[in-house]
Amino acid sequence: MRYLRAGSGPALILVHGLLGYSFSWRYVMPALAPYATVYAPDMLGAGFSDRAPEIGYSMGATAQRLIQFISKLAIPSASFDLLGTSHGGAVAMMAAAECLRAESKPRVRRLVLVAPVNPYSGHGRRLAPFFGTPFGASMFRLTVPRMTVLYRYWLRRLYGGPKRIPPGTLEGYMAPLALPGLFEHALKIVRTWTRDLQELDSILPQVGTVPTLFLWGADDPAVYAFSAELLSRHFQDSTTIVFPNVGHLPYEECPEEFNRVLIEFLRERK
Repeated sequence: MRYLRAGSGPALILVHGLLGYSFSWRYVMPALAPYATVYAPDMLGAGFSDRAPEIGYSMGATAQRLIQFISKLAIPSASFDLLGTSHGGAVAMMAAAECLRAESKPRVRRLVLVAPVNPYSGHGRRLAPFFGTPFGASMFRLTVPRMTVLYRYWLRRLYGGPKRIPPGTLEGYMAPLALPGLFEHALKIVRTWTRDLQELDSILPQVGTVPTLFLWGADDPAVYAFSAELLSRHFQDSTTIVFPNVGHLPYEECPEEFNRVLIEFLRERK
């Protein structure tokens, strides 16, 4: 599992979303480095980590691998802050719940969830299971890997405004395609999507005990911002920040404001 590391101080783990990788955090890691030791893994199957077709692809299985990765880091005091975005946000919640259940696991101090996949946003609840069907997967394989123009279209859709897409972003997200297997990895993840959301719903009362910061773009087309209110009701100590005119990737679209809010949360909740 490839990962990037920067800075010094309390450990902060960054978990990317579906079809993302550590590249997603290129504006976050330098800003957070003075305040934390920041780790940004490419989860197995994604980015430049190994393609591992034999592993489990459910959110729960991915959360277990994340915990194993964190345990291998031998973090001082065995406690850490955990930030996850989109699919990685759901994985972060699952990992936090597992750490709370098992005292031998590393301890999650705080959660930061950036537009996390959740049971209350209907868009992903419908679209992901479709691509998990044999018909949907066949359509995906026949079109997406062969049409570079679709990458650009999807990227533009994720941003609140195409003019905010930084130069080199499309090329950066396409770079891992040099390693075969990325799309098959994504298709295997969506096969268990419905079951994963049901499991996620069941663990929310447990993970709701962890102090949590929710960050969302008001114009998010992938995980709807209105679901933030419904999700946050499960959390006893939470703050929600919604960035106006921003889409699904606030850490890329408004990095200065995103980093400011994140740093304030980390410094206030020591």
